[in-house]
Amino acid sequence: MRIATKTRYALRFMIDLAEHESEGRIPMKKIAERQLISKKYLEQVVAPLSEAGLITVTRGATGGYAIARPAREITLDEIVQATEGDLYLLDCLEGSFDCPLSMRCSTQRVWKGLEHAVTSYLRGITLEDALDLEPSVD
Repeated sequence: MRIATKTRYALRFMIDLAEHESEGRIPMKKIAERQLISKKYLEQVVAPLSEAGLITVTRGATGGYAIARPAREITLDEIVQATEGDLYLLDCLEGSFDCPLSMRCSTQRVWKGLEHAVTSYLRGITLEDALDLEPSVD
C-alpha cells in the first residue's frame, strides 16, 4: 500500500482549510504558499474533494475554498476515499485479481486484517483531530 502524493496533498489542503476556517474562503494561492505545493498541482487535488462534497468552491475575485462541513464531521477516510478510492494492500484483496491460491491462501486473512485496521484508523480520525496532531509552526 502506498498513499499517492495527490492524497497526501489533499490531506494537507484540508487541514489548512480547517486550520484557517475563521478566515472564510481562502484563495488557492495562500494555501499553495503555506503548504509549499504548486498552485497547478493543488488545482488537480481540489476536484475530487469538491466532487465528494468535502469542500466548497467560490469562483471570482472574492472567491476561494472552505471546508463544506465542520472539521469534527470529516474523517480522514473520506479524504482518502475522495482521492484514492478504497485502499488495498495487495492486488488479491481487490477482488479483480485472479490468484490460483485465493481459496486456500493462508496469509490472505492477515492482509485483510491489516487493511481493516488502516481503514478503521482513518475512519476514527476527524479533520479536527488531525489539527491536534499537526506540529506547531509558530
